[in-house]
Formats: sequence, structure tokens, C-alpha cells
Amino acid sequence: MISVSINGYGDDLTVNGVRIGDLTPAEHESIEKDMGGQNYSPLENVVVSKVKDSSTLVARRPHPDDIKRYIETELIDGLCCYSAVNQGQLNKTIVDSVIEHLDKEKLPTVPRSIRHKYMSAFLLAVTGITGMDKVVPKVAGVESWELSFKISRRWGYFKKGIPENEVIVVGATGNFHGRSLAAVSMSDDEDSRNGFGPFVPGIELVPYNDVEALEVLFNKKGHMIASFMVEPIQGEAGVIVPSDDYFLKVSKLCKKHNVLLAMDEVQTGFGRTGKNFAHQLFGVKPDIMGCGKAAGGGILPISFVAGRKDVLDVLTPGSEGSTFGGYPLASVVGTYAIKVLVDDKLSENAQKQGDYLMSNLNSIKDEFPDKIKEVRGKGLLTAFEMHNEKHLDGHIVSVGLLNHGVYAKETHHTTVRLAPALTINKGQIDLLSEAIRSVVKGL
Repeated sequence: MISVSINGYGDDLTVNGVRIGDLTPAEHESIEKDMGGQNYSPLENVVVSKVKDSSTLVARRPHPDDIKRYIETELIDGLCCYSAVNQGQLNKTIVDSVIEHLDKEKLPTVPRSIRHKYMSAFLLAVTGITGMDKVVPKVAGVESWELSFKISRRWGYFKKGIPENEVIVVGATGNFHGRSLAAVSMSDDEDSRNGFGPFVPGIELVPYNDVEALEVLFNKKGHMIASFMVEPIQGEAGVIVPSDDYFLKVSKLCKKHNVLLAMDEVQTGFGRTGKNFAHQLFGVKPDIMGCGKAAGGGILPISFVAGRKDVLDVLTPGSEGSTFGGYPLASVVGTYAIKVLVDDKLSENAQKQGDYLMSNLNSIKDEFPDKIKEVRGKGLLTAFEMHNEKHLDGHIVSVGLLNHGVYAKETHHTTVRLAPALTINKGQIDLLSEAIRSVVKGL
């Protein structure tokens, strides 16, 4: 007979007699390996317990003298949940909106089959910040890309007149749009694709930041192409920033061939790059874009697709849906996530502090040119890439930074990405930078 006993809160949360607060990092790892799917490889010997402030995590590490105990240490959050917490951990304005809503308004959830008053607030806020005509709320970031993909196809059939089942959607090599089947069908990362075929047809890739290759494909198959789906800056690939004029030329090509420019702003949006949305860095406006991560302020998973009226109007009742897309509590959190972005001038701070961080990283590069190959970034979406040598291992750097009080994570073998909260201050960047300098020096 199956039975589960659950009692308590926080460290006193006890499940089937196991008190969570008593577990060591090794015991947490053991439970995850025994009972959880192994689709992630978390950093070893560290378990986050709570947050101290908007940029500081409190983590449990193994006790140096007793394997059955742990100690608590502070970590500067240099990853910000892959840009999901741009507004800072437990942002007071957003948290207060949740408490107010649940305590006084008392409307957490209703389905989309009946209207609720907070949807209007969310739609007004999102169209206001994006400058787009229409919005469709979703939940996970990959859902916003998936819906953009579906809309692109339907627009290609209904508006452009592409023959049924012959539409092509173009992507860029090195992309990361998530791990749904359609997203990995567009990916060229074998770790994401291995064992998941057959893949969604009608997808073609061109090299990122290569206008000539895109033009060749458009000239050959433009009449069959619905959209070019692309990240304004490739984050998971290692913070790959395109040429300044790349998207101006891409936008011109898309207009010439009646192809939608569809941008994935899930990681680059909400002030991360020093602009509200990264496409603004390049002087273009997409026809449709997907946003997520910081759209929920680090409190709830919230995403959306925003775009031109004639593009989003290809959706009809029954063609798309989401149980929790735009439900009342999410609408409130999404609205206040935008309020914080605007009122706290997070884009401006990202630009200011990002310039300072990039300056520090370039200084470290100049000090260790035999170790650091390149520093890249915009705003507070930054990375440093090391030379492709065996001892220059990004994972070793991540572990080393952990021992210096900084949480960051490698992407690929030689690149370490840094994307702290947009509330970070100069003193915290100094601590982060000095930790990097110390770790790199010791490689």
C-alpha cells in the first residue's frame, strides 16, 4: 500500500520521516540520483537554502570536519537562474503584489474560458513595454518559442499562401530555444537531439551572423519560407554577439522576401542586455517575439508571445491554449515584473554595471592572455572564453568560483557565462571579478 506523510515548513518540512533540514549536501545528491531524472548535472557539494538579498544566495556546503554535518555560506549569484531573476531575488514589489493579491483579491486561478480582470492589466503592460499590437500569454519560456513556431507556420499558410505541408522555418546554427521536440528539431546540439528523432520537418539552418548565407537561402526558397527564428544574442552558445549591422541586413532581407523576423528574447529580454529587449540594441523590431524567464520576476514561470496584429490574428479559438497561461496570479506577477523593470530603471543599471563588469573581465584577459581568449557581452549578459586547452576547463572554473563565494556555470567546455541580477552593485561586481581573477590565475 502506498502512503505519504508530509508535515512542517522550511527546514522542518518532513516527508515520510525525513526532515529536509537534516540532510547534508551528499544526502540531497543521493536522493536526486536515486529518485530524480538525470537530465541535469548540478554543481557538486552545494545546496541552496535561501537568499540573503537580491544578489546573494545562502548555500549549504559539507562541514570540513564532519561528513554528517553542513555549514552555510554566502554566494554571489552570478547566473540569476539563467536570467529568470533579473529583478533580483524576492523583489519586494513583486512579492508584495502576490501577497496583496492572494490575501485581499483572493483570485488565484480561473481558466481562459471565462475572463478575469487582471488579464487586461497584463495585456496593457506587455503591449506597452514591447510596442507590439497583440500578446498571447504562456508559461515556460520554450512555450513562447513553440507558439512562435506554430504561428509562423500558420501565417505562412494562411497569409503568405505557402502550399499545405510545404512551409519552411529557418533557424541559426548554435541556437538554443529550449528542449521541446520542435525546439530540438531546430537545434544542432547533439546532446539535445540524440535519441529523440524523428524530428519535426520543414526546418533549415544557416550560420548565425552570416547574412550572405541567409540571402542565398532566401533567394532559393524564399517563397516557401515563413519565418527566420533567431536569438538576438545567443546565450547558451556562449554569449555570441552578432555584428552591429547584422540584424539591420536581416530585417531588410525578411521584408524583401515577405518572411517574418521572429526573435527569441527569453534570455535576452527584460533589461538583461542594457535595453528592455535586445533587438533594440540593433535598431530593428521583430514581427513576432517570445519572452519568458524574467517575465515572471523569478516568482512564477511566465512567458508570452507578442507581435503584429496580422500575425497573431492567425490564431483562432481552439487552435492554441494554455491552462495556466495568463491566469490571474500570473497576470498580476507579470504586470509587476514590468513595473519593476521600468520603475527601477533596470536596463540602465544593466548597461552601467555591465560596462564595469566587462572592463574588469577585459582587465583579467589582459593579465592572463595565455588563458582567456575572448570576453563577450552586452549589458549584464556576459561571458569569457578560455583557450581550448585541457587544463582550461569551464567546470573547474565554476567549482573554483564556488569556493570563492560566487555561483556561475560553464557553457560548453571553455566558456563561463556571467549574468547576475540587474540590481547588482559595483561592490558585488568587484567581489565577483576578484574571484574570477583568483581562479583563472590558479589554472
